[in-house]
Amino acid sequence: MSDNKNNQVLAFAAMCQCAQLVHNIARTGTIDNQQWQVCVNSLVITDPENATDIYSSSADLFLGFKTLIAQLSDNNDNRSVEVTKYVAGLIALERKLMKSPKSLAMMSQRVDQVKRQLHHFTVNDPAVIANFASIYSDIISPLGSKIQISGVPEQLQQKIIQEKIRALLLAGIRAAVLWRQMGGKRRHLLLARKELVTNAQQQLNRI
Repeated sequence: MSDNKNNQVLAFAAMCQCAQLVHNIARTGTIDNQQWQVCVNSLVITDPENATDIYSSSADLFLGFKTLIAQLSDNNDNRSVEVTKYVAGLIALERKLMKSPKSLAMMSQRVDQVKRQLHHFTVNDPAVIANFASIYSDIISPLGSKIQISGVPEQLQQKIIQEKIRALLLAGIRAAVLWRQMGGKRRHLLLARKELVTNAQQQLNRI
């Protein structure tokens, strides 16, 4: 496969990783810190030349590749309806965002604010997480097609979990933007599923 195809699969794996982490934290209240950081750090890399400028190695997206393979393989046993719903929702919201220059400009300004904040804090700081979450609430949510999260009520009622979910959804939209820039299209998820799964498996095997 070409480098562009590899980048396309890398970006889609990143989207899958965000969706899977949303599913995990909504169910258990816990999240793998390294996988979380890979997703949210992508939000502050705003001028990449390709996907590897954002996701430095395939190992960063181990969970994403596994999720991609589970979701797109012909074998339905490991497929999650909820993760499928989240990925579809991210792709739909990305299209609405890209059609709104005002929303894109606002998002850019807000992300720049977070980048300045990261001179003093990490992406795990509650204030930074809250800022990412508010970008999603203020800019993405009003675009419509809201993603309904399924999970354990006791987890979903916690403010920090709500904010981490919104931050992950924002990171998922960032991955969807990159996927589209690399030539990804919704029809590929139907017509080129086997090719995507094969590429993901190859990248996973190199980890």
